[in-house]
Amino acid sequence: MDTALFTAIITGLLLLFLVLGLPVAFSLGGIAVLGVVYIWGAKGMYMVAQTAYSEGTNSILTAVPLFILMANVLRTSNLADELYHMIQVWMGRLPGGLAAGTVVICAIFAAMAGISSVATVSMGLIALPAMLKRGYDKHLATGCISAGGALGILIPPSIIMIIYGTMAEVSVGKLFMGGLVPGILLALIFCVFILVRSALKPSLGPPVDEVFSFREKILALKGIFLPAALIIVVLGVIYTGAATPTEAAGIGAVGSLLCAAIQRRLSWANLKGALSSTFSLTAMVLWIVIGAVAFTHVLAYAGVSDLIKDTILGLHLSKWWIFIGIQICFFVLGMFLDPAGIIMLTTPIFVPLIMELGFDPVWFGIIFTINMEMAYITPPFGFNLFIMKAVVPKDVTLNDIYRSIIPFVILQAVCLLIVTIFPDLALFLPNFME
Repeated sequence: MDTALFTAIITGLLLLFLVLGLPVAFSLGGIAVLGVVYIWGAKGMYMVAQTAYSEGTNSILTAVPLFILMANVLRTSNLADELYHMIQVWMGRLPGGLAAGTVVICAIFAAMAGISSVATVSMGLIALPAMLKRGYDKHLATGCISAGGALGILIPPSIIMIIYGTMAEVSVGKLFMGGLVPGILLALIFCVFILVRSALKPSLGPPVDEVFSFREKILALKGIFLPAALIIVVLGVIYTGAATPTEAAGIGAVGSLLCAAIQRRLSWANLKGALSSTFSLTAMVLWIVIGAVAFTHVLAYAGVSDLIKDTILGLHLSKWWIFIGIQICFFVLGMFLDPAGIIMLTTPIFVPLIMELGFDPVWFGIIFTINMEMAYITPPFGFNLFIMKAVVPKDVTLNDIYRSIIPFVILQAVCLLIVTIFPDLALFLPNFME
């Protein structure tokens, strides 16, 4: 069959399955099975099983369940309560201080978790009621939590970066370090926006009435000790080369258990809940990986990836126009698909293309992750928006949540533009790694 026709059929089937609401993992896996049977016949089915086994035992992907376990254990501890109390004591008197502080807490959780849901759920349950009670504008309050929670996939560790690194054959450790500065930059952009906007219009984020003594402020800092220690250890062993990201994930998982034990929250019920959630999320990730890798192998054998790459290069466009087109494609896909699924669909096509155009794959991975942050808060699929809807009071509608994220999506786009113009922001730390 002609490669162009095969590509059209594959694309049509994929769109059909997704429109019908089939999970991304089974859409990709099902098309892969059909492709294998068409190309090699029934005897080729062993390759699907071989792919499932090889990906399921991939040492890099072992980090995924460990970081997810780390996140789920941290969710059961009361670290979020202590961190929020610290922010309330130190920043509550500033206009918009609680909202800006909530972003800071989300950034701290991002550096401990690797996924966005932990900070979004925790702050949605703790910070949101506190801000609304103190007269904060509901759009500012919900928006800062939705956007702050999305930092979980940019500030290392990051499950999305692990999946991208596996598919693109890029160092996960360098991706982690590459996301650190842009992640902090984006958190600062959020905080500055909130503080400036609240200063210009104090009714959006009125200062709290409580006055705390210097001693109370010093005592409140104890809430940062355990998170800071865990972050320094996990990221430190990766940056120094003392441990691989997978080994660091193991250290982080054990560290999170120690944190929960110190907080006296390591009960059997909490551990059982954390393990159950870890199993479910890990299974979902691995099914997506298995289905996508099998799909990728079929595309590669049929020459689909090469056809698309050669077609784009044959347009003789500037590499920056191609880059912009890819980012627009990511943004549109992010409105409808999960970021993990987008990685699986696009990495085999776009990564070889951008490398041929002379772009650094580590830098491109960071740009991709920032784009996926927008996906987490962009309707209609925006995962963080669904989480927020589940935790907000009844008087906060879904339309309110959609309105709340507009300025933050714009700020994410600004950060993406800054890192695009100044690539050293993403490459400075990775370049120091061996």
